[in-house]
Amino acid sequence: MIATTIERPRADEHVEYFGRYISKVPENVDLISLLRDQAMETVSMLQGLTPAQADFAYAPGKWTIKQVVGHIADCERIFVYRALCFARQDKVELPAFDENAYVDNANFQERTLADLLEEFQVVRSATIHFAKNLDADSLTRVGIASKNPISVRALLYITAGHERHHVALFRERYLPGIG
Repeated sequence: MIATTIERPRADEHVEYFGRYISKVPENVDLISLLRDQAMETVSMLQGLTPAQADFAYAPGKWTIKQVVGHIADCERIFVYRALCFARQDKVELPAFDENAYVDNANFQERTLADLLEEFQVVRSATIHFAKNLDADSLTRVGIASKNPISVRALLYITAGHERHHVALFRERYLPGIG
């Protein structure tokens, strides 16, 4: 039976590092609705930027807005791939990934912000369709990623919290700089 809600993961369902993202998800939230709302909010916030604004980085060595949008989509794919594997009871141990290498080896700077936002929306739509059809047993299944145990629902909360983290950075460090 499909779960009607996705309960917040317990602390023992993820390593402490990921608590920083999970903590950004409000208590007693409908996670599916939050994922939908977040995507609309992020796209709305960024879609009107000029090409020069989309190429803005708030400090030397920091990613541009376009690179961050690409990073969010890449990480979401990875988090949800992990969730898919564990929900389907695949016993394979999944490797870590280097987010900086992913950005360095992507062509985000060559693409338009509109294209990156569209890709993000497609990825998010796939995440929502996957998540909303999981049953309660699948949500609590645990697998190994980056040499650590993590549950399916923790990965879904991390997905939401990771985006919230970057949206906060857009508001605090990026958008004020492009005034």
